[in-house]
Amino acid sequence: MRVLIVAFAVLVLGSCSKPVELKTGTWRGVIDCQGHDLPFIFEVAKNGGQLNVHIKNGTEDLLLDEVSLFGDSVRIVMHIFDAEIRAKVNGDQLTGTFVKNYAPEANQPFRASFGEDFRFAKNTAEKTIDFSGKYQVEFITQKGKAIPSVGIFEQQGNHVTGSFLRPTGDLRFLEGNVVNNQLLLSAFDGNHAYTFIINQQGDSLKGDFYSGKLGYESLKAFKTDSAKMPDPESLTYLKEGYDKIDFSFPDLAKKLITPNDEKYKGKVLILQILGSWCPNCLDETKFLVPWYNENSKRGVEIIGLCYERKDDFAYASERVRKMQEKLNIPYDLVIAGVNDNEKASQTLPMLSKVLGFPTTIIIGKDGKVKNIHTGFEGPGTGIYFEQYKERFNQVINELLAEKSPS
Repeated sequence: MRVLIVAFAVLVLGSCSKPVELKTGTWRGVIDCQGHDLPFIFEVAKNGGQLNVHIKNGTEDLLLDEVSLFGDSVRIVMHIFDAEIRAKVNGDQLTGTFVKNYAPEANQPFRASFGEDFRFAKNTAEKTIDFSGKYQVEFITQKGKAIPSVGIFEQQGNHVTGSFLRPTGDLRFLEGNVVNNQLLLSAFDGNHAYTFIINQQGDSLKGDFYSGKLGYESLKAFKTDSAKMPDPESLTYLKEGYDKIDFSFPDLAKKLITPNDEKYKGKVLILQILGSWCPNCLDETKFLVPWYNENSKRGVEIIGLCYERKDDFAYASERVRKMQEKLNIPYDLVIAGVNDNEKASQTLPMLSKVLGFPTTIIIGKDGKVKNIHTGFEGPGTGIYFEQYKERFNQVINELLAEKSPS
């Protein structure tokens, strides 16, 4: 009898510790964004014995390949970012938290339902207010600072996609619906969580932009085909008396790297000011990696100047190394500082300022700065992304055509 009791106890304990299953297929996730729903769609799929999650934002498909089940819960690491979703699995439901490991005070409640594939409302072909078009936009921060922007939106039925371009980078792939004559938009890229509530008044818009747990800006806009941004090549510049960039930063092996190293002499050198925490930097890196692989033999090099969340080399290098591995970055990366604009500016005192991440500096064969571009117009901006690539290649081609210094 004792043997039977022990065997039954082992069986019960074994069944209790067995991990739950995460259903494969479509899920609708919702992050609580200051009392407002931030919905996003994700797909769960099996790749061999590994679970993968694909976050969907417009045409973006963001692969998350670090998914683990333990007990009754799931942990989903957010790509290269120091963030994750931790949730309890209960059949068709998930309940938990969007966790920012570097800033636990910024954590947000999360839930998800299996089998739902709509953002704010199901996509329909019904007639509704049309938000399609191009807008001149002004965001107003909580401190009263005005941020010039351009909004671009496409609408089919009640389904809307688009983005806002801002001086320090676009707000990436926004997607949503028109519900009760309001435009509701959201985006979740694994690190930043955005939701918008926008009302139309004639050709004008007024609305609210909620970012993460605390960020808020109001916006106002008017529809116009002539909407434009400040020139991104004029926002950051060299101070008077300077024509070169100089620095000495450690790479991931702590070897000091400078733009004067023999490797870069006589070449066109691109400096990419970035951070592993920055989705716009992720977009730019995804553009630069294949570009570099195709063009490095022409006499071009890139150094990524990484500004990370903590002033700690071990932490920073770990984050950058993960980014390097995930994105297959073939060019040099150095740890330059922390992701504070003022502190970053102090590391490059010849610049007027580091206004935002990313910032791209192009240096000619003579070692002199030829072009500085603040921000990045990424793939979520459509024609603006194509124009960015065209201008970038134009600048590089002109510099490569110049004679090397004797």
